[in-house]
Amino acid sequence: MTRVIVADDQALVREGIRTLLEVAGIEVVAEAEDGAQAVAAIEEHAPEVALMDLRMPRHDGIWALEQLREQGSAVPVLVLTTFDDDRLVLRALRAGARGYLLKDVTIARLAHAVGVLADGGTLMSPSVTDSLLRALRDGEEREVQEAPLQALTPREIEVLRLVAEGCSNREIAEVLHLAEGTVKNHLSVILQKTGSRDRTSAVLRALREGLLG
Repeated sequence: MTRVIVADDQALVREGIRTLLEVAGIEVVAEAEDGAQAVAAIEEHAPEVALMDLRMPRHDGIWALEQLREQGSAVPVLVLTTFDDDRLVLRALRAGARGYLLKDVTIARLAHAVGVLADGGTLMSPSVTDSLLRALRDGEEREVQEAPLQALTPREIEVLRLVAEGCSNREIAEVLHLAEGTVKNHLSVILQKTGSRDRTSAVLRALREGLLG
């Protein structure tokens, strides 16, 4: 059973998410009502995935993401919010979010997203992907001293496209009929060629360069 924490400032929302997740066979090991409580809960319970709202009092979700990144936490964070503002999406991804869904998502989609992140993948709702593309077209993600992009092979582009679709390493291996270790090797090379620190950054770079269509 996948273990998660839920961070949201509204008790009723937390209770609703807990109930839905437990029906889907996902265990909620802790709840938090702001970013500071979320960071503490992650440290104490070491969940496989953290579900986090962005707009919370005192310390918000972005603050929590930045704290977790500074601490070197390996727990993937799935942002679950009502906001799909372009700038907010980019801030969350820059801060280390591995998934971004809106609260109108179905329980089946939410449970799938939790599974994807627990398996090491990334996942974003279609509307959030649209927001990213708009922001990237406007140049908001471009860094001043960005290194030139090294050419990716057709296979590496296939792997990166599946990452962008939210596939885990195991799922990518199944789709491309590769060993999971081979997929990991491809991803290491992709990170090096794109000058990226993680999978999400590599997808953002590839989208900006028009490599993923």
